This record gives sequence, C-alpha cells and structure tokens, in this order.
Amino acid sequence: MEQKKYVQKSEMTAFCVAGLGQGMIYALMSSYISDYYLNVLQLSPMFVLLLMLLARVWDAINDPLMGMIVDRSTLKSGKMLPFIRAALIPIAIVTFLMYMSPNLDKTEMMIYSAIVYVAWGMIYTVGDVSFWGLPNVMTPDSEERSSVISVSKIFNSIGSAVPEVLFLVVGFIIASWAESSNVTDFLTIQKRKYLIMAIVTVALGTILYSRACTGVKEHVKMPVKKRAEGEPSQLSRIFKCKPLVLVLLMGILSSGRYMVSAAAIHVARYSFYIGPDLATLADEAARNAAIESSISTVKTVFQISSIVGLFGATLFMPKLMKKFDYKKLVITTCLAGFVASIITTLVGWFTMNLYACIPFIIISCIPLGVINTVCLAMIGDCLDYMELKTGFRDNALGAACQGFINKIGNAFATSGIVVMYMVIGLDPAQMYSSTAVVSALDMPADMRFAMFSLVSIVPGISMLLCAIPMFFYKIAGKEKKDMIASLQAKREAEGFVVTE
Repeated sequence: MEQKKYVQKSEMTAFCVAGLGQGMIYALMSSYISDYYLNVLQLSPMFVLLLMLLARVWDAINDPLMGMIVDRSTLKSGKMLPFIRAALIPIAIVTFLMYMSPNLDKTEMMIYSAIVYVAWGMIYTVGDVSFWGLPNVMTPDSEERSSVISVSKIFNSIGSAVPEVLFLVVGFIIASWAESSNVTDFLTIQKRKYLIMAIVTVALGTILYSRACTGVKEHVKMPVKKRAEGEPSQLSRIFKCKPLVLVLLMGILSSGRYMVSAAAIHVARYSFYIGPDLATLADEAARNAAIESSISTVKTVFQISSIVGLFGATLFMPKLMKKFDYKKLVITTCLAGFVASIITTLVGWFTMNLYACIPFIIISCIPLGVINTVCLAMIGDCLDYMELKTGFRDNALGAACQGFINKIGNAFATSGIVVMYMVIGLDPAQMYSSTAVVSALDMPADMRFAMFSLVSIVPGISMLLCAIPMFFYKIAGKEKKDMIASLQAKREAEGFVVTE
C-alpha cells in the first residue's frame, strides 16, 4: 500500500528554494565574519574572541526562548510562518549593516560591530528556529519529514556555496580594477569586495528565502495541551529526553566541522601563495593584485574541496537515510573524516603542497554534509520520542536546538581561529597596512603550518569526539519502528489533526 503524502511538490519546491536563500545569508556570516573583523576592520583579536563567545552565551538563552515563544503561539496564520515573515526584512538589513564598514575610529567600530553582531544573532534566530521547525508541521510522517529535510539540505548547501563563488569572482574583478586604477590601499580594496558580496548575497538570498512565506503550508495542527501541575516544563523536557541530549552533545562536539569553511580564508591569507614571483612584479599595485588573486584562488580551492565533500554527501543523503540508521551514517563518516584529516595534516607538514591535500580535504568534509542533514532529522525523531513519552511536542524548541548547535559550532570555530592568531602572535595590522602587504611566503614556516592545522587536524579531532555519543543513541532499527507505530496509535486516540 502506497504511503500517503502530505507535502505537495510545489510546497517542497518552495521550501527548497527558501533553503537556498537561507543558506546564502548564513554562509556570508559564518564563513567570512572572522576574516572581516580581524583582517579588514582589524579589530582587536581579544575583542573579537569575547564578542563571539559572549554572543553565543546569549544565544544559549535566546534560541530556546524563541523556541518556547513559537511553540506557545496560537496565531491563525500558522505556527512557524508568521515568524519567518516578520524576520525576513530585518535579517536582510542587519546582514548588510554587518559588512558596511562605516568610517569610525577603532572604539566606535567595536561598539558598532558588537551591536550589529548581537542584533544579527537575535533576529536571525527568529527566522531560523521557525524555518527549520517547518518540516515538523508540514507532515506528520517521519519518513516524509526526513525526505523534506534531506532534499532541502541539498539546496541549502548549494546556497552556502554562492558567497564562495562571489568571493572568487568579485576578488578577481576587484584585483584587476585596483591594478588598472593603481589603487594600492589593500584594506580599501577588501572593504569594497565585502560590501559588493553583501549586497548581492542579501538581495538574492532574501528573494529566495521569501518563498517559504508564500509557497509552504502547515498541515499539522497539534492539539493544545496545557502543562499540568507537576509535569516537566519545556526546557526540562529537553534535558530529560536522553536521545535528544545525545544529539545535542554530538552536534556541539562536531563544532570543528565548521573550521574548513570558516578558517579557509585565513589559511588562504597566511599559509599558501599561488601566483607569479612577487619579486618580479613592477610595482606595489601589481604585487597587491597578485596577493589578492592568490587569496581568492587558495580560498576557492579549499571551498571547492569542501563543497565536493559536503555537497556530495548531502546529495546522496535522501537515499542513504532510507537505507541506513542515522547513527551508523554519523559514526562511519566521522571516523573516515578523522583518518583523512590525519593524512591531510601529514601531507601538509611534509610538503605544504595545497594540491596534494585536496583528495583528503574532500573526504574529511563528507561528515559535514552528513551531520548537517542527519542532525535535524534525528531531532525530529527525538521529538517523536518525547511526544510519545510526555504527550508534548515542542517543534520550535527542537528546531531551536538545531540552531543552537549551528551557532555554538560556528562560535567555537571562529573562537578557535582567533585563539590561534593570539597564540602564534599574528597581528593583521602588521600584515596589511597602508605601507606594506605581506604574502604567505613571507610568513615563518611554523606560523604557516599552525594556520593550516585549523583546516586539517583540528576538524579531525572534532569528528572523532562527536562520534562517541552516537554509540549510546538508541532511536534506530526496530526500536524506531516500534516507537513510530506506538506514536501513531496515540495520535489517533488524542485527536491529532492533519489538513490537506
């Protein structure tokens, strides 16, 4: 008997297109904000470190709080969609402000950056929690929900690659413009590049993201269930749900998976140089253009390698998730990623040859695509488990857990980059100033390798650690099938409503 489908093709298309736009906007922030703050605005590394950590501490409060607000809402226009509509334009505005580079002194710039960065996190949370909570209200079926998530993650990954393409294209255009116009102020060139990237990404990403507001329907109407005295609160239900705690722990321990995308630009600046012999170039403008082109090229090599691994894994996830337990996919790919990271580190140590590292970087990025897709599906299964055990289903709070994992992961990755700057004594103001621009070849070998470790052994150790909680995760195989059958019977008895 063919299983009933609740999500129409047009809705699936709209959700995937929205995921494409959302991925663009998030990638612009997560992959480039540390480089922008450290090397372009040249803010104090200690300030950047504290900003990232304190903002994430606030997110530890803000994400669950937003999830509880959404879960308790009773708006006629839907559970998730009203919040996405409310957040759409503010997200666009704050993302643009993040890369605007106003003419301020260092103290004023730190205040401005702190306000905008914290505001971005809060506003983005409103849309992110609601958006990734949508699959839980688009269909009551676990398999269809997994399909919605896995397919949309493919488009989300494509969206995350768009800023990478822009970085390459805009980088070469800006380098050519600067050389032909004899513009030698490297920081001015960098600010203009980031501004152009922000304008294009925000404009296109917002248009695509808005498709969720017009093309997606919420079919699942959960019966209103008020908490009786003595029953656990929303937050306590999260922490008492052992499978969900294990998924959260897995997600946090896998934070290093963000390093390849977040640290690639730093490695491109300080570990590798690809281009003509700088000593043979005629003037400073030509030298700066060559360094800028090298940064764009090396960053692109890393990003293409990352995308091949991440997107390749994401592309196969819809089929793999139907055939294999989620925990097996995580454990297997993470262990393979760890081994690949060791080889990448050894190759880098002995050769510092970027091209020789490419195959192993690709393999080490496969777990990123797997975890990005599986984590949200596993949270959905955990919400099923929680609903069966407690009678409550906190869809938005579950999505907030996913958002919290992503933000914590990004914060740990960014903080790790900043800490490396501080440990090896790397001062961007000495690397990029109005009088001199330093290439990677001018860096000491140990400093070059230290930066390279951010995209090699550090992510590998994270992959090894995140596999450990999965050995204790039990929602798989027969236990999962029994859980789904029991939940379906419970829903039928309690008046669970699904609209066409």
